[in-house]
Amino acid sequence: MTAPSNTTLPDQRLEKLTAEIRTWARELGFSDIGITLPDTGVHARRLQDWLSKGYHGDMEYMGHHGDKRYTPTSLVPGTARVISVRMDYLPAPDSPKQALTNRETAYVTRYALGRDYHKLIRKRLATLASRIDEAVSGFDYRAFVDSAPVLERALAQRAGLGWIGKNNMLIHPKAGSFFFLGEIFTSAPLPIDTPFDTDHCGSCSACLDLCPTDAFVGPHLLDARRCISYLTIESKGTIPEELRPLMGNRVFGCDDCQLVCPWQKFSKPTRETDFQPRHRLENSSLAELFLWTEEQFLKRTEGSAIRRTGYEGWLRNLAVGLGNAPSTIPVIEALKKRADHPSEMVREHVLWALKRHGIN
Repeated sequence: MTAPSNTTLPDQRLEKLTAEIRTWARELGFSDIGITLPDTGVHARRLQDWLSKGYHGDMEYMGHHGDKRYTPTSLVPGTARVISVRMDYLPAPDSPKQALTNRETAYVTRYALGRDYHKLIRKRLATLASRIDEAVSGFDYRAFVDSAPVLERALAQRAGLGWIGKNNMLIHPKAGSFFFLGEIFTSAPLPIDTPFDTDHCGSCSACLDLCPTDAFVGPHLLDARRCISYLTIESKGTIPEELRPLMGNRVFGCDDCQLVCPWQKFSKPTRETDFQPRHRLENSSLAELFLWTEEQFLKRTEGSAIRRTGYEGWLRNLAVGLGNAPSTIPVIEALKKRADHPSEMVREHVLWALKRHGIN
């Protein structure tokens, strides 16, 4: 992207265009929109400090791309503004806390119950960019949805969409944190919004205190190597044995640090049908999912974020969940059927689970 050399607009036209952009964004299903400068502020240094401590685990990609991750103008030269949007994803009706109490039911992070959000939001952002370009030509636009080295929460905070809580989630005072983020980098000099600099967490530390695996080293500081989301999605190897009993029935991701946040009482149910649960993943039994063949896994996770863990990772996670489940006949029989699985990693987790039920 290169900044246009001969395109200028009066302030009044820019103000009108910004108002139109907000209207178009809401028509496309976005819950909120903000505009900021291409600057991540203190978050750049915090990322580098986090990486230096090794808290990213095997996520080596977090340290790649030089300064492009925290300097938007390095990622896309010519960027003058970042348009940040959010879209609610919490299904309705939904009872995530209730799902966590049923130890024979698999818990899947709420953002992964429906279709993968990347394509849907990217398409909407592309449509928004096209509308802007039709209204005022001569500027450049590039959309991102968790698909490039972008500090999304930092830019959203600076665009006024909320504050970054102690759990590192972006929290909106009227919408909680169950929403996706996306960005449009543009060379258009749009009016910017006021950053959300007020921290409303106060003395509350529920997210830090109630993390199942004690993954938080302190406020705003997560050791991903202990995080259930990392263990069940990002990590491709063996899950540390000392952490397995703490994972409960969480087989893909974890929402605990959001669910315990008092601000979640303001969460809004999604209006997107694509984000509604598919294949009963919001209340399927661990044993049922564990017996999926690879073909069934690939078919039922088509277009789903769950694909990211892979079939072996899926079985590994479910084996841990089954090891933490009650010693019922369906649980034990399901584990026995995978005791001779070709994958050494799967077998190891199955044998651990069987031992938890007193079977050697």
